[in-house]
Amino acid sequence: MDELARLKGLAMPFALSLGIEFVSASKDRVVARMLVRAELCTIPDVLHGGAIMAFADTLGAAGTVLNLPEGAGTTTIESKTNFLGAAPVGTTVTGETTPVHRGRRTMVWQTKITNPQGKLLALVTQTQMVL
Repeated sequence: MDELARLKGLAMPFALSLGIEFVSASKDRVVARMLVRAELCTIPDVLHGGAIMAFADTLGAAGTVLNLPEGAGTTTIESKTNFLGAAPVGTTVTGETTPVHRGRRTMVWQTKITNPQGKLLALVTQTQMVL
């Protein structure tokens, strides 16, 4: 089974409720899209920072899962987000995560969230613990 099929086969109810669609996946890069819906927005109808963070957290966790040894799990232990732009309702944002560090006990992932024009909206760095 390839990595994209593996991710799509995992039970991720929160990712499903956010509307995250995985586009491509490998041990070195995970890409997904998310439609900015009204229920994910703040006033004035732009994507809420918490939704951006949850989107990025899902991608970083997915990248970690693809790199875990057999039988291991993961959890986020730290996340930092720089918000650089807004995404209005109706926009589809893209997230791309790549590894910064893949160790035996922790993995660090950096996720870029962009709009359809390629403008960087957020940059997220997170640390995942290997359980």
